[in-house]
Amino acid sequence: MAVDSEHHRAFLLCNGTRTLTVFALDTHEAIAHLPLPPGADVLKFDPGLGRIYAACSSGFISVFQADGKDRYRKLEDFPVQKMVHSLAVDTATHRLYTPEQEENGQPVARMVVYDAIEPPPKR
Repeated sequence: MAVDSEHHRAFLLCNGTRTLTVFALDTHEAIAHLPLPPGADVLKFDPGLGRIYAACSSGFISVFQADGKDRYRKLEDFPVQKMVHSLAVDTATHRLYTPEQEENGQPVARMVVYDAIEPPPKR
C-alpha cells in the first residue's frame, strides 16, 4: 500500500485480481481499478510527479499516472529482470531505485537507477 496524503488516496495491490485499486480514504470508495502483471508486491508513490510504481516479480515495473484527484491511468509495464520486488523513490530527483537479485536466472547483486520521463499525452 502507498498513500497520497494530499488527496487522501490509498493505492492498494490486489494480487488475486491483479489490479491496482485507488481507494478514497474520506468516502471509503474505490475510485479506479487498473491492471497489473503477475507478482506485484511492492508499491511506491512519487507525489511530485503523481506517479505510482508497482514492482512485479514477473519482470515488470508498472507505472501509473495520477492526472488529478480522481483520474488515473497506466503509462506502461516497463520490463526489468524477474524477481525485482523492492523499490525506492527519491522524491527530490524523481529517480527510481530497484535492486536486482538475478539476471536471466543467474544470481547478481546490483542497484539499477531509473530516471522518470515525461508521460505520454492523455487520450
